[in-house]
Amino acid sequence: MLLTQVSVPQVSVPFSPEQASTFAPHVDALYAYLLLITIFFSTLITLLLVVFAVKYRRRQPDEVPRPISGSMVLELTWTIVPLLIAMTIFVWGASTYFKAYRVPHQAMEVYVVAKQWMWKFQHQTGQREINELHVPVGARVKLTMTTEDVIHSLYVPAFRIKQDVVPGRYTQLWFEATKTGSYYLFCAEYCGTNHSGMGGHVIVMEPTAYEQWLAGGAGAESAAAQGQKLFQERGCASCHQTDPAGQQGRGPTLYGLFGKQQAIEGDGTVAVDESYIRESILDPQAKLALGFQPIMPTFRNQVNEEQILQLIAYIRSLGQPQGGESGGTAQGGGGTTTGPTTGGASPTTERSNPLAPTSPRQGNPSPQLPPRVGQGGAANANRRQ
Repeated sequence: MLLTQVSVPQVSVPFSPEQASTFAPHVDALYAYLLLITIFFSTLITLLLVVFAVKYRRRQPDEVPRPISGSMVLELTWTIVPLLIAMTIFVWGASTYFKAYRVPHQAMEVYVVAKQWMWKFQHQTGQREINELHVPVGARVKLTMTTEDVIHSLYVPAFRIKQDVVPGRYTQLWFEATKTGSYYLFCAEYCGTNHSGMGGHVIVMEPTAYEQWLAGGAGAESAAAQGQKLFQERGCASCHQTDPAGQQGRGPTLYGLFGKQQAIEGDGTVAVDESYIRESILDPQAKLALGFQPIMPTFRNQVNEEQILQLIAYIRSLGQPQGGESGGTAQGGGGTTTGPTTGGASPTTERSNPLAPTSPRQGNPSPQLPPRVGQGGAANANRRQ
């Protein structure tokens, strides 16, 4: 009888997902610290229970234990030691949290719209993807996310990042991939019947390969250019000026507005950011800019979340210096953008890992605020969208 040797493949179960981002080691270190503390005190308490149960057991039926008056040293020890451990967990956890949720000033920006049951990504250069996101290795990537329906949650285990995506608002997340490859992403918040199928991949590429991938979609319009078209089609230009030399219209001038503080009715101010612009498009009267009449109509149910993000990209590009935000170029009136970056950084300065030199992370220069802005601020222009 002939015996044939059959090789059985070995199946390895990893203790944790692969570390593929600059943030992953920080999360794993904190998790390991918590795990070691848990193991140590669980073992210590179990051993003490066994030792005390044996040593101080009742040996005679009529035995009466001696009274114990207490110990100040013992009381202080089991109060101070847990306090110190809890404080180290708090400080370490807070530090890790701020690293995760403080988005760098210089980062390539990608807009994300969640929908039952898919992830839609749009790059600033115009490329659109569904359930796939291509990024270069070593570049900081900022995700500005919203949803068209219910709450979702974007989770990439290999990057140790997770963030809820909430209807009616923008949430942000960032990462910097350190290894090329394909990494699974999925929705971590139950969102309906096909929740388990709402997944995809982040494809991390070498910079040259990423540039080639971008070139493959060279015909795509940038997000800002698409936003400019919407701005014109919806008649926003009839009330909102985008030229620095233009006269003030019935709505606030949008040139150089993004990122500034806007005075509103009621002696308050509001930061002109993505959330404010979105609110002003959908609910123009919510925060009325000081000095303007409430004549802006709402564009609720007239523009979708992707179009709102395109308008935001256009308004954001107005007044940005050459080579600044929105990528390689940003023209004040045209809103045209090229290049993969949006945070005031070139692809070289975005890199912060050893694959390339690290440049200082500096904030974006802020153009001069135009004369008073109103009517929902920048959003008013958007509302025309």
